[in-house]
Amino acid sequence: MTDFPRDPSDPAGPPDSADSVVPGASAAASGTDGDTPVAQQALRALAENGSDQAALTALAGSEVLLPDPTAPEDADEQEGTMSLPVFEQEDGARLVPVFTSEVRMAQALPQIHRYHLVPLSTLANNWPSDDLSLTIDAGAPEAVTLTARGVKTLPNLGGG
Repeated sequence: MTDFPRDPSDPAGPPDSADSVVPGASAAASGTDGDTPVAQQALRALAENGSDQAALTALAGSEVLLPDPTAPEDADEQEGTMSLPVFEQEDGARLVPVFTSEVRMAQALPQIHRYHLVPLSTLANNWPSDDLSLTIDAGAPEAVTLTARGVKTLPNLGGG
């Protein structure tokens, strides 16, 4: 796990540029497409066109669910920080998963029942390492993976 500063106003979840986007690598606010969160709409657009600036801007301004794999009684967070869940792939690549909805998080990580609702720009402003990638909606058809470079550009797109 990697720690990064937490915005104290971010609620906890329930208890219990184009070369940096990798389409098809397997937020929370509703948008214009019915009940589909804005972040999911942006992911859909990015899966079709990884350089869609409007979609990148919408994604940068969205909130995502950051899984919290610690049990409530084991949570040993310093005030103002939270841990990033880091998963290592078979090829050695390290990634942090985030999700645009509880449903998508439950599909990918059914064993995890807690999360933090985090502005993607806050996460990007505090990205801890150049060797970590960010995967949004792992397992979904329109999942997108951003390299560290891509994550760090999100705040410049209007997300913070």
